[in-house]
Amino acid sequence: MTLVYKIVSQDAWRAAEADGVFRGAPVDLADGFIHFSTAEQARETAAKHFAGQADLLLVGFDADAFGPALKWEVSRGGALFPHLYAPLDPRAAVSVRPLPLGADGAHDFTGAL
Repeated sequence: MTLVYKIVSQDAWRAAEADGVFRGAPVDLADGFIHFSTAEQARETAAKHFAGQADLLLVGFDADAFGPALKWEVSRGGALFPHLYAPLDPRAAVSVRPLPLGADGAHDFTGAL
């Protein structure tokens, strides 16, 4: 199983669970797809796009379960990033873990990946 991760606010994820669908964060909606990261990319994604945010979750998904709606596209630094071109069913999550800020101000991924 290849895991991909979505970093999302707790409020947005809880709303998606209640609604039964996650259509994306504002940046996802603007770009036309839901942004994901691999385990290797998640720390840099958190630092670049979520610096200082304390109310986050790291939500893991089986990339293969998305089928052709998940595309691997060139992004930051020429790396391939997973992008989902479909709404997301929150029940597809294989893990939902807190992504707290550590004492140094960076996100603490201990136990999250």
